[in-house]
Amino acid sequence: MSLLLAVDAGGSTCRFALETDGGRVDLALGAANVTSDFDGALRTLVSGLSELAKKAGLRADALNDAPACLALAGVTGPDVAARVAGALPLRHAVVEDDQRAGVIGALGERAGCLAGIGTGSFVARQTGGDLRFLGGHGLILGDEASGAWLGRGLLTRALHAHDGLAPRTPLTDELLSGMGGNTGIIAFARRAAPADFATLAPRVTRGDDPASRALMREGARYLEAAIAALGRREGEPLCLVGGVGPAYADYLDADLRTALVPPEGTTLDGALTLARRLAGPRSG
Repeated sequence: MSLLLAVDAGGSTCRFALETDGGRVDLALGAANVTSDFDGALRTLVSGLSELAKKAGLRADALNDAPACLALAGVTGPDVAARVAGALPLRHAVVEDDQRAGVIGALGERAGCLAGIGTGSFVARQTGGDLRFLGGHGLILGDEASGAWLGRGLLTRALHAHDGLAPRTPLTDELLSGMGGNTGIIAFARRAAPADFATLAPRVTRGDDPASRALMREGARYLEAAIAALGRREGEPLCLVGGVGPAYADYLDADLRTALVPPEGTTLDGALTLARRLAGPRSG
């Protein structure tokens, strides 16, 4: 049986796909970021491979020789990639961050730009087979406009409102009340991972509060600057992907709003394409 394996792991969800002669099997589990929680991410990956094989009616070791692309959030360099690869039984796997698979899944072969905005964020431009990336540095030093960035920014604004440095709004009052005041917010932030901050993002992206609108405008200005820094030319399409990405559509400038196009597919689809390239002629 011909098999192709793909994984798209992020700060909130880890998705698996197995393409077989008879079709495709998909599976979704919880968060798997190899920088934020390496051991936890490995447990999710190992469990997911086992569950995926079982769902496809195969033995767990049947996946070990499948050409595979693992597009994982938190793979910050070759050392991390090698550590992940060494901890898994897959013998023909490419382990990398999720950016290249995201672009290929969304744009296919088209020239254009992509803003991948979920728990974290990155911006990319594809032209003539060349890929350039910007951002994706993690919440401590970056991930501007991301779900985690929005959640953390919302808590900061609530603290500023508490201290009298910013106007109180219904949303900042709600947070201060619901989280136990400023001390409760500080306690939450002290133990929070990026995925925890991102749980607050829907209050920003779906809200109509001065604090949420200000954060969305700030995130949109970052995206505009990042896309310009990548050298986007007039007429090139732009895809907004990820759990947060599409929420920025109404906040971008007019030129970028008119350039918006839906993605052709997902990061998981892109990872399958990369696995197919790895397989070469064997994949048909």
